[in-house]
Amino acid sequence: MAILLVDDNSVNLFVIDKILKGAGYTDTVSLTSAQELFTYLRVDDPHAKTPPVDLILLDIMMPEIDGIEACRRIQTVERLRNIPIIFVTALEDSSKLVEALDAGGSDYITKPINKVELLARIRVALRLKSELDWHAEHEKKIQTELDLATNVQRNLLSQLLKEDDIKMDVSYLPSFKLAGDMYYCHKIDKHRYGIILFDMMGHGISASLVCMFISSVLREAIKLLVDPELVIKELNRYMTLLHTEKDHIPYYFTGIYVVIDTKKKTIEYVNAGHPPGFMLIDGKEVLPLERGSCAVGFFDDINVNKFTVSFEEDVQLLLFTDGALEAMGPSEVEATEQLKLITSQKWEDTSIIMDQILPPEQRENQPDDMCLLLVQAKSI
Repeated sequence: MAILLVDDNSVNLFVIDKILKGAGYTDTVSLTSAQELFTYLRVDDPHAKTPPVDLILLDIMMPEIDGIEACRRIQTVERLRNIPIIFVTALEDSSKLVEALDAGGSDYITKPINKVELLARIRVALRLKSELDWHAEHEKKIQTELDLATNVQRNLLSQLLKEDDIKMDVSYLPSFKLAGDMYYCHKIDKHRYGIILFDMMGHGISASLVCMFISSVLREAIKLLVDPELVIKELNRYMTLLHTEKDHIPYYFTGIYVVIDTKKKTIEYVNAGHPPGFMLIDGKEVLPLERGSCAVGFFDDINVNKFTVSFEEDVQLLLFTDGALEAMGPSEVEATEQLKLITSQKWEDTSIIMDQILPPEQRENQPDDMCLLLVQAKSI
């Protein structure tokens, strides 16, 4: 438990040091100027490891750099901000004391030093430091867990399909480290492909936990059931398992599940309460992916309508979550029309489509997760 004593008067340093050592605070360091303090704390190197300091007793009136300015300088270094600073001063100017506290000081004590008062203020400051250290360590652990959870969630995102008869591209932009948007694609057999994009209620940690749960379920559902109607009903069954009588949070998600058969030249899909998405059929006609059920998880039993569309040569699909619509502008209708127009163009370089939909400056600090999925398939 190191305490730094900073005063240009050696007598004051001696007196305070003696008081502290008599009270059991034996780990003290005496410094005679602000510059010595900066050197000890390595202020000029923001990435340096901070020496173990729990408290600074800092004189206000010092030559060259006074205590208030020294405090301001320390506060500019992120790693030093949690060190409490008690000003020690002979000043009776209340405005100067206010300035000292505004500069980042946690307390002050006046000269001549009163031993009882000094030790009482030190105990308060050290308790504050202990709490700040606990919170910092706790936040560090939470951050580590968040980073781990983020990696787990990213690993749940499937590899994009890159086959002779189908290819995909995606823009996945979480608003937070953990997201409520998720996509998954699966090669069912030689010429059939299952693709799902869904948006969990909310975003952040709670949405991502439910998102990871349902993403593990849908992998098996798509492999075993394949058919869009059966898959959506199975996912609904699992979502309703999360509901309890005591829990009034309605867990649900919206999504679109598509099965593309490049041999039969068909697209089967279910839109479960999701923004429509669009498909360009044979480079001629743009069709919306119409809603065929409510969101997944609202009710124990849901009616699901599957739609089937045929194509002759090729099909291009653009699927997206509502976060993308919101980011494009205040009018959701206009944003939807813009996405429909983009779908009507046949994209050779799919990697640039995100810039067409959302320029980089519109992607920053968005309140909701955003995901856009472009799929291009052709008959064999």
